[in-house]
Amino acid sequence: MKTIADLGDLRGKRVLVRSDLNVPVDGETITDDGRIRASLPTITGLTEAGARVIVCAHLGRPKGAPDPRFSLAPVATRLGELLGEDVACATDTVGESAHATVAGLGDGQVALLENLRFNAGETSKDESERGAFADELAALADAYVSDGFGVVHRAQASVYDIATRLPSAMGSLVETEVEVLRRLTSDPARPYAVVLGGAKVSDKLGVIDNLLGTADRLLIGGGMVFTFLKAQGHEVGTSLLEEDQLGTVREYLARAERDGVEIVLPTDVVAATQFSADADHEVVAADAIPADRMGLDIGPDSGRLFADTLADCRTVFWNGPMGAFEMAPYAAGTQAVAEALVRVTTGGHLTVVGGGDSAAAVRQLGFTDDQFSHISTGGGASLEYLEGKDLPGLSVFEQQNEDD
Repeated sequence: MKTIADLGDLRGKRVLVRSDLNVPVDGETITDDGRIRASLPTITGLTEAGARVIVCAHLGRPKGAPDPRFSLAPVATRLGELLGEDVACATDTVGESAHATVAGLGDGQVALLENLRFNAGETSKDESERGAFADELAALADAYVSDGFGVVHRAQASVYDIATRLPSAMGSLVETEVEVLRRLTSDPARPYAVVLGGAKVSDKLGVIDNLLGTADRLLIGGGMVFTFLKAQGHEVGTSLLEEDQLGTVREYLARAERDGVEIVLPTDVVAATQFSADADHEVVAADAIPADRMGLDIGPDSGRLFADTLADCRTVFWNGPMGAFEMAPYAAGTQAVAEALVRVTTGGHLTVVGGGDSAAAVRQLGFTDDQFSHISTGGGASLEYLEGKDLPGLSVFEQQNEDD
């Protein structure tokens, strides 16, 4: 697939960069700027080449109209701080402010358009409406760079349609993400373990189905584990449970046993009377959760079991926390898995944290990005890639290669 080098001399050219700047914001405060930092190499590479860089992105889920709660203005401020120069922020996406802001750029300067999802055309299911918005975006630029890995699984105007309208290339972030994920799907170093957590097993069914033919070990934690425990006939109390997925989970357990894939489930859990940091909680056996309690984390024995299971692995992918890590009483399981991955990394092996809540968790718990081989910027995109799905933001470049 084409890279920025294939775009030729970009000095003086207007380059539209689709970044993933969907960061958590508390009022005007960005609580985790990891995605902004991840976007810097592509942006700085373009500015050093003399391009006039127009960054576009989304924040949150506005309903196709301006909403001040989701303005990218705080992101523009933080991006400017990290770049060491002011970043002009347009007050619209493709209107008068956007055109004036772009017209005011000099070589090597950066501007940010307002939240793309303030325009209904960005996420429209109607191809003509989406295409019309892509045409307006294309009118602002001479070339396009796709660098928002967290959205490449979406057929959206700034991800898919725009790439058919301008000379286009992948940015360095997307390049890196794809390279790492290919290592997970094409002859990974073994033993290869996948750790899955998060709330719902239904969110992970496709990737589990695919990984049963790829991974050597699947370690299951988080809220999704209780559907597995229930499928084995255990009491799960008031824990999160997806009754409609029990049959599918039983099929996966039987298939794993038949195919020699080791599925590792917790042996103990931290069970509380309610979903609260202040609730009464205790460690109980995973097969004996009291009927009036809910599991909110894997227990200490499970943390050691998971760490031991990962110790000799040469490839580990992790997506989803082991419990409600944002509350201190239920963070130990996620901490244990993170520490286990750090040890695997230190041993010279590949560890990939699959974005989303997993990335937020390791940072909140005090780990640094360089303690892991790679922290993905796209949880959903990572999972869909491992699931073997078509990702529109990548397939559009593959199609261009075929056409060339």
